[in-house]
Amino acid sequence: MLIPTYDDVLAAHARIAPHIHRTPVLTSGFLDRLTGATLFFKCENFQKAGAFKVRGASNAVFGLPDAAAARGVATHSSGNHALSLSYAAGRRGIPCAVVMPRTAPQAKKDAVRGYGGTITECEPSTSSREQVFARVQAQTGADFVHPYNDPRVIAGQATCARELMEQVEGLDQVIAPIGGGGMISGTCLTLSAIAPQVQIFAAEPEQADDALRSLRAGHIIADDAPDTVADGLKVPLKDLTWHFVKSRVTDILTATEQEIIDAMRLTWARMKIVIEPSCAVPLATILKNPEVFRGRRVGVIITGGNVDLDRLPWMQG
Repeated sequence: MLIPTYDDVLAAHARIAPHIHRTPVLTSGFLDRLTGATLFFKCENFQKAGAFKVRGASNAVFGLPDAAAARGVATHSSGNHALSLSYAAGRRGIPCAVVMPRTAPQAKKDAVRGYGGTITECEPSTSSREQVFARVQAQTGADFVHPYNDPRVIAGQATCARELMEQVEGLDQVIAPIGGGGMISGTCLTLSAIAPQVQIFAAEPEQADDALRSLRAGHIIADDAPDTVADGLKVPLKDLTWHFVKSRVTDILTATEQEIIDAMRLTWARMKIVIEPSCAVPLATILKNPEVFRGRRVGVIITGGNVDLDRLPWMQG
């Protein structure tokens, strides 16, 4: 297992700079009063391709030698990594093959195709995703860029926390969603190097709480097909992300489906920004556990804004 270092983060940031935005940090007096904390929202919903995952995807794509790049890249993803890898591959002019669950949001499928990626659909389970992907990769010979269990991807995601620490002084805590753990791992990598005193919290849906159960058990527990509105957080930890989670994450907090939807709607209403259900989980857990964050300066990583505007969760039913 190759563990990325902070030198890899610095190299990644230089490599991807022409292909990403340095996203803004927003604040909300209303949410500060509501939570009792001072919140700083790192808005990756304004990122290229609408999500933080373009950082890791771009690092992997633009780090490939020419011979490997010519065969293209391939991945499996519920959405944001798929469209981010398609974006990066399009920027380099190479093919991108993607395996996506048939239940993935239409907006994310449309974005993959819009960036030039080709989609093969699978059933909405980890086992189906990996089986179908094995066939696709065998057919294409493309370089596999795992959505999160890849040192190139983690080093790229780590650039988000590096920017946040440059933009906001004196943070006490940082919180981000956790699914497979790529963003959290990158956050751990950066903060361990430049701000080891900062606590790192991960936020997870109650209905997909395998990371929390893994942390409690001391080993990876993987759910095959959890059901949650937070479609980006359905995947399990892997060995590389588990390395960071078990050694550096202070705690993992969970929120119910309704709490996630309420936090998403609250963010739309009060901050006037579009975020996905997955990105609302950190605020939901802050609202649910105010004693953990009260009086603290908290960095909140909003990971993406790719939503199907015709199927908003509070419109269902």
